[in-house]
Amino acid sequence: MAGPAAPTRGAAAVSDTYEYAVLRVVPRVERGESINAGVLVYCRQRDFLGSRVHLDPHRLAALDPTADAVAIAWALQAAADVCAADPASGAAGREVLGSRFRWLTAPRSTVVQPGPVHTGLTVDPAAEADRLLDLLVLPPG
Repeated sequence: MAGPAAPTRGAAAVSDTYEYAVLRVVPRVERGESINAGVLVYCRQRDFLGSRVHLDPHRLAALDPTADAVAIAWALQAAADVCAADPASGAAGREVLGSRFRWLTAPRSTVVQPGPVHTGLTVDPAAEADRLLDLLVLPPG
């Protein structure tokens, strides 16, 4: 998958380890087909937990024309709310960052599922979340 960010030149940049997982939408769990619809990024050293989500309705309809895009978008937003510690996220949003990331990346058999956790190095976890969204979720081009 996506490896670590390109190294930077100069003396100021110190890379920290981060973890990430792709949020997949599996509209028909029994078929196991999925589209990537978001990324979760956790960097303990930078005290960062963030998400980026994008649901492509055309890709979703290609897998299941009857999929409830509104409900799926709500589920993706719920994951983003947990990352952001939004009060609407309930008890999960009140956990410490690492616990929230582990909760969000725990295997589940729902329509929105986390992929495996990967690691990399970054100097800017928010920018890395943007890069991973572009690389792994958004349509090419």
